[in-house]
Amino acid sequence: MLLAYIDEIGETGAFVSRDHARFKTSPAFGYAGFIIEADNARQFSQEFAINKRNLFPTELAAAEHPGRWEVKGANIFRPQTLDLFPQQIRVFNHLVNRVRQLRGCLFFHADEKPIGTPAQTELDTSAREEAAMREALNRIARYAERHGSNVLVMIDQINEKDRATRLPIMYSHIFGRAADFPEMKRIVEPPMHIDSALSSNIQFADWVAACVTRAIDYQLIRDSPYRWVATTDKLDGLRGGFTFESKLHLWHRSVDDMHRHDLFRGPRVLYPHPAGRTVGERVDPAIFRKMKAAAERAATAKRGPSGR
Repeated sequence: MLLAYIDEIGETGAFVSRDHARFKTSPAFGYAGFIIEADNARQFSQEFAINKRNLFPTELAAAEHPGRWEVKGANIFRPQTLDLFPQQIRVFNHLVNRVRQLRGCLFFHADEKPIGTPAQTELDTSAREEAAMREALNRIARYAERHGSNVLVMIDQINEKDRATRLPIMYSHIFGRAADFPEMKRIVEPPMHIDSALSSNIQFADWVAACVTRAIDYQLIRDSPYRWVATTDKLDGLRGGFTFESKLHLWHRSVDDMHRHDLFRGPRVLYPHPAGRTVGERVDPAIFRKMKAAAERAATAKRGPSGR
């Protein structure tokens, strides 16, 4: 039996740009987390709890209920985390490697959003959420089929109204699709909602989702502050750690979708850098002025004294 723990990548709202007054949160939406054999799930949960306690001793000591205290992945993966709190990234990478050592894999699937306001894109947030969940389940089922095992899917708890709405939709999708895609039978039940405060594994899925969210931000937004997520060697456990089914589906792009560790490559296919320069390198202003002056002199010489 496999256990899949997943959480949301980004949020379902519209996206215009990073500096837009309202629609600036995330350029994609989907799900990410990890899949692990049931026999190893408890061991990993215990290791996560120990590492969290060692990483945040002050916060846990001050918490009213230390056993239920959690730190969100969004607070781990900030623009300056690698510089200010490198130990957090070191621990996260260690936990990624532990998942792999325990015969588990990381997982993600997300869809890039069309750029525009809700009115411009005719946004239906419920439809976006349902489509993302359906595709995540499809891909988790394929992974389970390749490994010859059934799977239970778990996700962070939501309010009862949303849960009651989503559950029959997921039941319908899983059982309805099974007639044409037998791998869907590998999913024992629709996603089970678990309070993250009570589940270390759901908490780690949140950390994975936050990391993937930042990597997507870097790949899709030109001026993203999260280049370090995709380029640092401190996250080497991520490369090769994702399921074959993991993918970022791009919206009407002229390039291919991004699969698995494509998200964690420094050179970006959407924003290629000029040859001879490294990613993120800027030309010194003084050198730029000299280059510009030289180009102007060359152009003048080519035209000749008549200016033709």
